Amino acid sequence: MKISTCLWFDTQAEEAARLYVSLFANARVTETSRYGPGQPMPEGLALVVNLEIEGARFMLLNGGPVFPQSEAASICVSCDTQAEIDRLWSALTAGGGKESMCGWLKDRFGVSWQIVPSNMKELMGGGDAEGRKRVTQAFLKMKKFDIAALQKAYEGL
Repeated sequence: MKISTCLWFDTQAEEAARLYVSLFANARVTETSRYGPGQPMPEGLALVVNLEIEGARFMLLNGGPVFPQSEAASICVSCDTQAEIDRLWSALTAGGGKESMCGWLKDRFGVSWQIVPSNMKELMGGGDAEGRKRVTQAFLKMKKFDIAALQKAYEGL
């Protein structure tokens, strides 16, 4: 894979990596490199933590407080069930994370995530224009997505 995502952290890259790989069955840390003596961060602190989540590669870099996370970039997770949405939402907002609107949240490290139903493409791209409008109106009022409520909105129930 030629392309991966790099996320800049102050000093919490290892802690973030442990959380992220704990959330997905197909996830693992692949490599960790550390700062050595005379480098700009404390000796032994992880410099880079490489991980894979569901086939996507990430590099978590401890680079200091220079570049904080922002909503300008997010990790989007497509979920097949409400239980999966609920589990990820709870885990990612725990310990200081913050809910936002329309399936968005920030974890305790400031990384933005979108936790969305896997059928959102069908709900928003289906042939029923009024259904799409109802789904949009429904999800604009939600923080965490409710799959059943979105489906009912599409069906006009």
